[in-house]
Amino acid sequence: MQATPVTATPSATPPATSLGDTATSAFGLSFESLLKIVLTQLTYQDPLKPMDNYQFVSQLAQFSQIQQGQTISDSLQSLVAAQGTVQATGLLGKVVDIPSGAATLSGTVTGVAFNNGTPSITIETTDNQTISNIAISSITQVREGE
Repeated sequence: MQATPVTATPSATPPATSLGDTATSAFGLSFESLLKIVLTQLTYQDPLKPMDNYQFVSQLAQFSQIQQGQTISDSLQSLVAAQGTVQATGLLGKVVDIPSGAATLSGTVTGVAFNNGTPSITIETTDNQTISNIAISSITQVREGE
C-alpha cells in the first residue's frame, strides 16, 4: 500500500472558516492553528521514519473533536442567551419584589432592556415611581399582575 504525501496549499481555505476561526482548544489555539501544527510536523518529519498512519489519523480525530466541542459550547451559549431573553420578556406585566436595603420594593414590570446581552428590567411601583436598570438576578419573588 502506498501513501500519498500530504501538502499544504496556500490557496486552500478551510471548509468552515467561521467555525475554524472561533473554535479554540483547551490550549487557547484555534483549530486552524492546530491544523498548521500538524502540517508543520509532517513537513519536517524524517522521511526515513515517517509518522505512523494510525498516529496521524488519531491526531486529526482529536483536533476534529476539539472543534466540535467548541462548536457545541458556542451553540449552548447562544441557547442560554436566548433562554434568558425569553425569561426576561416573560416578566412583562408581572409584579416583582426586589430587596432595597432593609425594605422590599414591589412593582409591575413595564420594560425589559438588554445591555451587552444582559437583561435588566424597568418597574413601576404602586406610588407611580419608575425604576430602571434592575438586574433580573435581584428579583426575589414574581407574581401575576394585580
